[in-house]
Amino acid sequence: MPDAHLGYGMPIGGVMAADDVVVPNAVGVDIGCGMCAVRTSLTSLDRDRLKTIMAAVRGLIPLGFKRHDRPRDESRMPALPEGFRLGELPVVSREYTNALTQLGTLGGGNHFIEIQRGNDGYIWIMVHSGSRNLGLKVAGHYNRLAADLNKRWKSEVNPKWQLAWLPCDSDEGRTYLAEMRFCVDFALANRTLMMEVIQDALVSTCAPVSFSSRINIAHNYAAAEHHFGREVIVHRKGATRARLGETGIIPGSQGAPSYIVRGLGNPESFCSCSHGAGRRMGRKEARRRLDLRRERQKLDRLGIIHSIRSRRDLDEAAGAYKDIGQVISSQEDLVEVVTTLNPLAVVKA
Repeated sequence: MPDAHLGYGMPIGGVMAADDVVVPNAVGVDIGCGMCAVRTSLTSLDRDRLKTIMAAVRGLIPLGFKRHDRPRDESRMPALPEGFRLGELPVVSREYTNALTQLGTLGGGNHFIEIQRGNDGYIWIMVHSGSRNLGLKVAGHYNRLAADLNKRWKSEVNPKWQLAWLPCDSDEGRTYLAEMRFCVDFALANRTLMMEVIQDALVSTCAPVSFSSRINIAHNYAAAEHHFGREVIVHRKGATRARLGETGIIPGSQGAPSYIVRGLGNPESFCSCSHGAGRRMGRKEARRRLDLRRERQKLDRLGIIHSIRSRRDLDEAAGAYKDIGQVISSQEDLVEVVTTLNPLAVVKA
């Protein structure tokens, strides 16, 4: 994909189809990470109300490594995959109680909450988050298991490639797919709960306000799909499904637009598109090379209430990311833009 950058095993921003096997490193560590977007009935928001809303969001949604002091209502957790009991999912069962305190939390890295103004004339809300520590634990467990099994099987896949695989019809493969599916559903439940909190904050500040139905997509997962006349396991690691007519979300950096897109169903990409702008430089490189004052000034000139406060925040500065305009223009054969969303206020860890 045009936003691709370095990742373990395969690029973040990569798509791979495999015959009858699943590759944990081709899904990644933040299983189910994805986007949620909602259009509001508001056509404007002044700066004071924006600040009030974002302060409420920061007070109600734990950021970074923080979690809720008490477990969330268990009814908000996703259903177990069909045919599996909790005890048959070793990582999920071990992390289940911890996950209840992480439900409705943002996490760190490139995860964000953003209030945006659309070129359709409406104010939008967008959330980018994943499966928190649960997905990380599942990914690590099964990648190590796959590496051990591949070594035992004398697999032809070079261990240095970090693409150890599990047969889908094996006990290990079936269990990974089930735990991965739970993480995807958990990440969706996580975004949904945060979106409800943000919508409540808008209602408290801007009533009356109504909301469109939510657009929800994941960009780290594997799924059985039909391509080129055969059944394959499509891995999307930092990539979004873009079937013909399917609505998707491609976010930019906190200093650049995001896009609501419609898929064109291009078979050469396995009906996929990018998941964002993609990194132009690594996190350590960004903190070392970018100028804090200049990055802040860029966002201040645009009037964005942003999250760049110190040098440690520079890994998420706009300058650390590719030009989202070029990324979008590079995939005109994959998606068409429906709505352009410009950032007004951003929350990051």
